[in-house]
Amino acid sequence: MTKRIYLSPPHMSGMEKKYIEETFASNWIAPLGPQVDAFEAELATYVGVKEALVLSSGTAALHLALLLSSIDSGDLVISSTLTFAASVNPVLYLGAQPVFIDSEPESWNISPVAMKRALEEMAKNSKLPKAAIVVNLYGQSADIDPLLELCNQYDVALIEDAAESLGAIYRGKKSGSFGKPGILSFNGNKIITTSGGGALVSDDVELIKRARYLATQARQPARHYEHTEVGYNYRMSNVLAGIGRGQLEVLEERVKARRSIFDRYYDALNDLDGFNFMPEADYGRATRWLTVLTIDPEMCGLNRDQIIDALEAENIEARPVWKPMHLQPLYRGCRYYSHFSPPPQPSTLKGEGDDQLQKCNPFKGEGESNLSVSDRLFEQGLCLPSGSNLTANDQERVISIIKKLL
Repeated sequence: MTKRIYLSPPHMSGMEKKYIEETFASNWIAPLGPQVDAFEAELATYVGVKEALVLSSGTAALHLALLLSSIDSGDLVISSTLTFAASVNPVLYLGAQPVFIDSEPESWNISPVAMKRALEEMAKNSKLPKAAIVVNLYGQSADIDPLLELCNQYDVALIEDAAESLGAIYRGKKSGSFGKPGILSFNGNKIITTSGGGALVSDDVELIKRARYLATQARQPARHYEHTEVGYNYRMSNVLAGIGRGQLEVLEERVKARRSIFDRYYDALNDLDGFNFMPEADYGRATRWLTVLTIDPEMCGLNRDQIIDALEAENIEARPVWKPMHLQPLYRGCRYYSHFSPPPQPSTLKGEGDDQLQKCNPFKGEGESNLSVSDRLFEQGLCLPSGSNLTANDQERVISIIKKLL
């Protein structure tokens, strides 16, 4: 069988070995240490913020961000709907309730139009959210300016989930630098990786100081182990931070490589009927972490799943775009605001013996799915292999299989 082509595998530079060898030579392999301190400083400099806190995962960073926004049981938290579940699950950790916002066609990111409608409605009902999780999708920043304006108007903390967009630029500033805190991920499939890990970044020095305390088991500065509140074991190890330092040194090379991969796909496939690539908004630079497009089966006679199956038959990994959170069984019943028109509101009837809201089917009926951008993107969206170590020959394998299907 031909070699496996993965969607977005790790890509080591070789620079990581230097820092790992330093940790072993010093025997400083336990959590924390000089590699952690250096990685945090270098990461803050790259993103363009005053402080960075490296952690065990991006999910841990988001959990801390919500805690630091005083999210509690029963609170509302706005979130992008077109995202991975890790962007929303920490809301449930705290007993809060997510409110989902559709994508906009221009960037596929959270729609300022729909978010404005949601905030206006919630203000009328005297129940505003405390925070909004703005996800930067597939390596591209959301349109931050109107979102920040809305959050400031309604006194909502903007948490920027830049897990997929490290290296992206919005109006001259790096992705992750706009939120009260920003969230980064160094999971194995991200543009740079520490195997597993994440970070919280911010210009708010006191916020990061508080996050660092909570992430280190909330240990009081006493000779013995003294604790006055619940803490978490969320710090990154010194070894993984060394990997991160080596990866960060080549981040701009990785961005360039992924953008080149996108360009080759675009040149080969964009002229095909029904193939439409994720647009790059004119307000900044996308990293093209993943090359993503939609397949219109009525125009090309082929649907997204047929392409995925054909690639898998040749040992090539491809995936649909994220299934929107408002369509996930876990989040059935949560409110959802579409970009073009408000969908029906969910039932507030309680299930017998539990507090879970009953299922909401926001779009049922002929033509109604056109009202939801994220629904349509899920129905037709395809993620192609995009790793920065993808060779031109391997990419040609992918392209030729798709063309043969047509």
